Amino acid sequence: MAPPLLLLLLASGAAACPLPCVCQNLSESLSTLCAHRGLLFVPPNVDRRTVELRLADNFIQALGPPDFRNMTGLVDLTLSRNAITRIGARAFGDLESLRSLHLDGNRLVELGAGSLRGPVNLQHLILSGNQLGRISPGAFDDFLDSLEDLDLSYNNLRQVPWAGIGAMPALHTLNLDHNLIDALPPGAFAQLGQLSRLDLTSNRLATLAPDPLFSRGRDAEASPAPLVLSFSGNPLHCNCELLWLRRLARPDDLETCASPPGLAGRYFWAVPEGEFSCEPPLIARHTQRLWVLEGQRATLRCRALGDPAPTMHWVGPDDRLVGNSSRARAFPNGTLEIGVTGSGDAGGYTCIATNPAGEATAHVELRVLALPHGGNGSTEGGRPGPSDIAASARTAAEGEGTLESEPAVQVTEVTATSGLVSWGPGRPADPVWMFQIQYNSSEDETLIYRIVPASSHHFLLKHLVPGADYDLCLLALSPAAGPSDLTATRLLGCAHFSTLPAAPLCHALQAHVLGGTLTVAVGGVLVAALLVFTVALLVRGRGAGNGRLPLKLSHVQSQTNGGPSPTPKAHPPRSPPPRPQRSCSLDLGDASGCYGYARRLGGAWARRSHSVH
Repeated sequence: MAPPLLLLLLASGAAACPLPCVCQNLSESLSTLCAHRGLLFVPPNVDRRTVELRLADNFIQALGPPDFRNMTGLVDLTLSRNAITRIGARAFGDLESLRSLHLDGNRLVELGAGSLRGPVNLQHLILSGNQLGRISPGAFDDFLDSLEDLDLSYNNLRQVPWAGIGAMPALHTLNLDHNLIDALPPGAFAQLGQLSRLDLTSNRLATLAPDPLFSRGRDAEASPAPLVLSFSGNPLHCNCELLWLRRLARPDDLETCASPPGLAGRYFWAVPEGEFSCEPPLIARHTQRLWVLEGQRATLRCRALGDPAPTMHWVGPDDRLVGNSSRARAFPNGTLEIGVTGSGDAGGYTCIATNPAGEATAHVELRVLALPHGGNGSTEGGRPGPSDIAASARTAAEGEGTLESEPAVQVTEVTATSGLVSWGPGRPADPVWMFQIQYNSSEDETLIYRIVPASSHHFLLKHLVPGADYDLCLLALSPAAGPSDLTATRLLGCAHFSTLPAAPLCHALQAHVLGGTLTVAVGGVLVAALLVFTVALLVRGRGAGNGRLPLKLSHVQSQTNGGPSPTPKAHPPRSPPPRPQRSCSLDLGDASGCYGYARRLGGAWARRSHSVH
């Protein structure tokens, strides 16, 4: 009874092989071969004791945790050349013994942080030939210490998780070729002491940051391991930034320079070191002096040239580096933007352009004009509110007893969207630098400022709100007595006016419709008259032509039957025949009456045509 019982136990513990697959049990390791079977998903009845599972060249589209559940002994998993677009979180969570994972030739676009969780002993990860555009920074965290081969070639990667890759001490091969990588962070491979092959072919690298990894050549005596480096097919910019690599004199394949123009197309390792040069920065243009009102936006510009492109910095009036904050922002192109200026922002700014060949500086002066607030109308804190212009003006007018002697400010020619502001020349003893108009409306509490030259005494306000009430005040700005003094202001007067309501749309539309109808009617009359006149001319011409047709008569002679021809009688000479005329009847009778009738008919048609015209 013992042998049959043993066979029964073995049969009950073994699972059946999936129908489209082939199972091989060699040396106590079960291999399930399901390649080229037209599978749309992972067979659910795969033996959980499988050590090698091949599912290549099928049509599997997604992977999830149930597909490989309890397969703790799986060592080699091949999913190449399927149609996989999504890998669920912890789809390989139970594969703690997995050593090799092939996912090449699929349609993966992104790898999340949990897509590859589970295989803590993974050594070979092949992800080439996908459409990967993003890899989460923590995608490789579970096998950083064990991974030896990483293939990310033929994807759409612009960035890779450099922090994770740089923390793989056992990594031997790294393939990043045929991607869109345009920069390598400094020291990205500094900790990869076992790396023996790095492939960066056909990317967008213009330069390479210095890294001690590249100093290892193919010499067998190199320590700790020789490195095979491939970076052909990149648009290398052969300037002084790559001089460190040129000095290594590596025996790699010949690469070519893409720029500068003098070195384009030349082999990288054949270019002399002296030709790897840079150009120091040169500031081409910059803002020299800028005047702004307090509270307005200030934009300081600085443009520099050089090879390589210079890095731009700004130093403020306090000799500190200006960084990005809630009030100021420095752009990489050399523009410094201050959102809301204050009196503390005034002073001298320095634009600094630097590159490996040197630096260049330029000075920019920023002056902030203090806002005039009209005397006693300021609120607590020294600045008026956005809608208290009228109250401030009235308070200032009461406090200044000389306001009555000042020229009045008038607003005339007011329409729905505009108004003309006029004022007098003021007191000649007081110098005026410029005038400032402040106004706001009942529809919008925002205070609007307008600066007017001192030589002008009129200003046309445009883009006003129809049917709104406006409060307006005029101030005179005088130059400051010293560099540290604020601009002096003096209130000249205030005015209140209302814009006209907007014209209804229906009146304008009715005028357009009536005008169009009248135009069409007049055009129709003219066309009809022209047609009648044309017909009349045609009829008149045809009648006159028919009346002048000549009447042609031929001589009639008799014919004899062989006899002599009768001698024609002599006829006395006749006078020339009268002018042939058209006959009124078929017997060619008297034509005088017919000709008179035709003439009368033609005259009648002519008179009718002239009357119609």
